[in-house]
Amino acid sequence: YVHEQTEAICLETVKRDGHALQYVRKQTEAICLEAVKQNGLNLQYVRKQTEAICLEAVKQNGHALQYVRKQTEAICLEAVKQDGYALQYVRKQTEAICLKAVKQNKKAAEYIEDETMFVTVCEKLGVKYIVE
Repeated sequence: YVHEQTEAICLETVKRDGHALQYVRKQTEAICLEAVKQNGLNLQYVRKQTEAICLEAVKQNGHALQYVRKQTEAICLEAVKQDGYALQYVRKQTEAICLKAVKQNKKAAEYIEDETMFVTVCEKLGVKYIVE
């Protein structure tokens, strides 16, 4: 534990271990970016999320989408591009997001919530499916 937390010390610390972000008292965008570049899941420790920080996090690990407070289509697209299974965390599924997710991983289709969208996406991508 460091009493005198300067930005330089914190930046160097999160470069080595991004989980240390949770102990940084004064989080700057630079410190947060460094932490999520190392491991996108460190987004859970970011107090003030920006679109840039969230984008960087989901680029590193699509599952970081579960910690994004304000999801945008751009952030969701980036997340499912990295890992189609991140579709399970998308709050507002669009055809574009679902298509990109299933292109990345056909099995991500199981997370499409709307049945009509499911059929449309699977047909567009030539994915075999059974509707129960």
